Amino acid sequence: MRFCYAHRRFALYPQSVDSWNLSHDNYTDEFLVKTKSLGFDAIEVGLEVMTQLGSEAKVKEFKAKFNGHGLDIGCVRAGGTLLDAINGPRNRERLNEAIKYAAWSGAEVVNGAMSAPTRHPEAYPGAASGYPVSQDASRDSMLRVYEDLAPVFQAACDKASDAGTNITVEVHQNSPVDNSWSALLLHGLVERENFGINPDIGNILWTYDVPEEDFDKAIDALAPVSKYWHCKNLHTVYHAENNRSVFIRVPLPDGEIDYRYGISAMHKAGYSGYMTIEGAWAGDQWAQDEKSISYAKAIWDELES
Repeated sequence: MRFCYAHRRFALYPQSVDSWNLSHDNYTDEFLVKTKSLGFDAIEVGLEVMTQLGSEAKVKEFKAKFNGHGLDIGCVRAGGTLLDAINGPRNRERLNEAIKYAAWSGAEVVNGAMSAPTRHPEAYPGAASGYPVSQDASRDSMLRVYEDLAPVFQAACDKASDAGTNITVEVHQNSPVDNSWSALLLHGLVERENFGINPDIGNILWTYDVPEEDFDKAIDALAPVSKYWHCKNLHTVYHAENNRSVFIRVPLPDGEIDYRYGISAMHKAGYSGYMTIEGAWAGDQWAQDEKSISYAKAIWDELES
């Protein structure tokens, strides 16, 4: 297994910027050196960064900068609903764009979650997380939803196959793929060698106020069909009187999910892709994310030995 950095805070003095609204210039030599020093092999890069580069030549120059520091561009992050009538058409275009940029950058994976912006914020808070309801959830979806999605991903996989790129769907709140059974349903319908699941069990933890699925059972079920893996850990603060949970992100060894079990399940399944650490939201990202990757690498080394 290899290790990819999905930074969720982007700060290294004198730079402190929004991790979801980056420019390619934000990936300074200092940032790349620091990332490599923690033990990462690659970085997840958002499609918004790639589109700013635009041309194949500039993307390859960007890739060479990463490679010069011993890092790869491991994943191009795209995503968004593919069914919502307002946003779906554009997100399908973005999926094809991401495949193009993955080919130019040598990224192994195009990953996306299929969640939509909140349609009724005044009446439907479940488009955030930690409520008893979740927008577009699998529990409310009809079989036709998955049957309609399958040809979209089949076409994307066929397009990506020539570049050796995998397409993954992330288990994610507010989407029809939000637990193991829904992910396995879609995976079975797509039936492409380069299609897989991103079994983000952290998202299972915070989809509802009370998780609908046991994390260990979820990773056991999804490990054999996984091609990319987002990892984060959380503490839940449950307000039973309000049917509401809020969450505090913590390093991997410190939260409610047993990542020793999760890594062991992936090891048994022969997983060889990236374990991608979704980093700290606040505070010293480097201290917290170093704790996460050191913990994960120690467990993997133990299993390998």
